[in-house]
Amino acid sequence: MSTFGKYRRITVREVLSGSQEGKELRLGGWVRTVRAGKEVIFLELNDGSCFASMQVVVASASPVAAVAEKLGTGACVEVAGKIVASPAAGQQWELEAKEIRLLGAADSSYPLQKKHHSLEFLRSIAHLRPRTNTFGAVFRVRSALAFAIHTFFQERGFLYVNTPIITANDCEGAGELFRVTTLDPLSPPHTESGSIDWEKDFFGERTGLTVSGQLQAELFATAFGSVYTFGPTFRAENSNTSRHIAEFWMVEPEMAFADLEADAELAEDFLRFLVGYALENCAEDLGFFDRRIEPGLLKRLEQLKNAGFQTMSYTEAVAALEKSREHFEFPVSWGMDLCSEHERWLTEKFVGGPVFVIDYPKDIKAFYMRQNDDGRTVAAMDLLVPRVGEIIGGSQREERPERLENRINELGIKNLPWYLDIRRWGTCPHAGFGLGFERLLMYITGMENIRDVIPFPRTPGNAKF
Repeated sequence: MSTFGKYRRITVREVLSGSQEGKELRLGGWVRTVRAGKEVIFLELNDGSCFASMQVVVASASPVAAVAEKLGTGACVEVAGKIVASPAAGQQWELEAKEIRLLGAADSSYPLQKKHHSLEFLRSIAHLRPRTNTFGAVFRVRSALAFAIHTFFQERGFLYVNTPIITANDCEGAGELFRVTTLDPLSPPHTESGSIDWEKDFFGERTGLTVSGQLQAELFATAFGSVYTFGPTFRAENSNTSRHIAEFWMVEPEMAFADLEADAELAEDFLRFLVGYALENCAEDLGFFDRRIEPGLLKRLEQLKNAGFQTMSYTEAVAALEKSREHFEFPVSWGMDLCSEHERWLTEKFVGGPVFVIDYPKDIKAFYMRQNDDGRTVAAMDLLVPRVGEIIGGSQREERPERLENRINELGIKNLPWYLDIRRWGTCPHAGFGLGFERLLMYITGMENIRDVIPFPRTPGNAKF
């Protein structure tokens, strides 16, 4: 009779986190390695619940050995047996197998055999890469930090709002939306002037996938005070850099009765909380990244967690860059947007830690940012950190209806009467910021390519899986 029914299924994480010695239980997982000795067969079993695997010991004389010997890397099994103290160094427990049930075999064509695989190769098998050490660690950290984001805002009384994925507005004004349409691409309807008649489309106008939930979050902030969005956003940029993907996740809080200073204070608290949460709750996975991906990662995260965050104006930043003796690839001058090399120099060499750069030129920032009294700058802020540069960008929003309407007209932006309404009726100072979740994950894990911190990356020419 099978022993499986009387044994409670447990995860490897549960076994390793408490004393289970002598207990009879069952584990389910995927075989990482099989090693056969004269008297014992060893299986390394991983179930994804933690970084570590469980060593399963099978006596060669046991009837179970016939099953164990035929197992290949990648096979899915359930193992029933007893937890005993392990005599081997580096592990506290092992499982003495009494029964093994093969649930899914894997032959020698399984692409994740026990050898080194490049990250580029693993991107080509994104459906299997979560079974590797590296990506198991990445996606456990991703899950933990997604929970931490909600924890941070819920503990501070923020309302979680789900903003639209399909929208008729381009928040950034860049025109880089993915179009959403039901019109026949080969024979769309036309107006009398010959242009496409978008009124005949499903929504009666041109629509696309959202680049940001900010504008809608502002509406909710004027009713609930403090809100946040956390969801997918899209950019139709034909970019193939290690920092860009077409679909990514954004965290966007919005606060009524707040100015730029309050916005920066929230951003500092938020980043410090997330880094601290990862250090406390993802220690095993971060330890792997520190050993194998970015030596010194843990030290860097600890330094940021305890660092003082400085503030400087854009004008001061440009002056410092111009006076430096660095040979930048892109020479800096007032009025241009700062590049990654400028941001990293400021935080790594000039300040020596995280820094807020505030009050950017109006002409390089979005229409909704509050105009400063000098007529040249807006109340914007970017939080720069070592190694990455910008990690958070935000602003105080323009709450004065005349100023906002003039700016919208100046830039030729349309379809925003509802956005102006909240300035006409019950307006108030408000502010918010955006944090790209994948950029954060790159910073916390040390992974250098954004494609490696999202389960199924969407890039130009690639929408597999």
